[in-house]
Amino acid sequence: MKRFERLGRIRRMDPVAQASEIYRLTVAYEFPWDFTRALELALYRTYAVPSIGALLARTAELTDRTQKRYDDTSLLLDAVVEHGFDSDEGRTAVRRINRMHGSYDISDDDMRYVLCTFVVMPKRWIDAYGWRRLSRHEIVASTVHYRTLGHRMGIKDIPSSYEEFEACLDAYEEAHFGWDEGARAVSDATLDLMASWYPGPLAPVLRTATLALLDEPLLRAFRYTPPAPVTRALVRRAVRARGRAVRLLPPRRAPHYARQNWEIKSYPEGYCLDDLGTRPVPGLRGCPVRHGDGSAVQ
Repeated sequence: MKRFERLGRIRRMDPVAQASEIYRLTVAYEFPWDFTRALELALYRTYAVPSIGALLARTAELTDRTQKRYDDTSLLLDAVVEHGFDSDEGRTAVRRINRMHGSYDISDDDMRYVLCTFVVMPKRWIDAYGWRRLSRHEIVASTVHYRTLGHRMGIKDIPSSYEEFEACLDAYEEAHFGWDEGARAVSDATLDLMASWYPGPLAPVLRTATLALLDEPLLRAFRYTPPAPVTRALVRRAVRARGRAVRLLPPRRAPHYARQNWEIKSYPEGYCLDDLGTRPVPGLRGCPVRHGDGSAVQ
């Protein structure tokens, strides 16, 4: 197989009717590392909206059980990518997501914003750091995939196109990004988690490198001191250099799913999808992302 052969296959597919299959090829074959990093950043951005970040802090899921929460989120979303929405695994994953999310009354606007991050941040990351840019087929397919997820989660007024998702995300961040002490605690716990995946002496370097990849509005919202311009430039050049190196490698022949990521630590003996996530008591603990009327598709 040649380097761009799979992209040619994707361009011959229907980006609407075969959206989830195209998305699976893009995520599991073309950009598995990039999608992992981009979706980490997508979820991380949501903390900077105080109504989301503060409630996440009150649940303590991302401060007291950071690794498990990271793993469960990755594995549930991954099950839909690997098996499809209408598989037993996909239905179980969406059902678990909806049951967790059904315990707190979060606005439709916040819910829609979280969905926007899943659509927009991977494209922005890959266009900046990937071994190639996403094709229009892949952008449309990703949009359709997450529109489907949003409908099954009961989210209202979902944007229709990538451009609408992007405009929604940018406008929401401009209007709502802001300081919250609890959200900063969630952010710090997440940075600590990412650093914990590597040898201890590297932790300060990894924290600085992560901050160097964040944009100014995000740094301001969390009140982080921005890394020096030279540090930011070096880190971003290094990630771009990785993308250029990957371009020279043979294409991936076997899929790589999020469940195969070494960062997933909580289930060395395996896991059951229906056991993942929290069993929140409404009003006390649990996931803060909830549709307002309880209308999610199970």
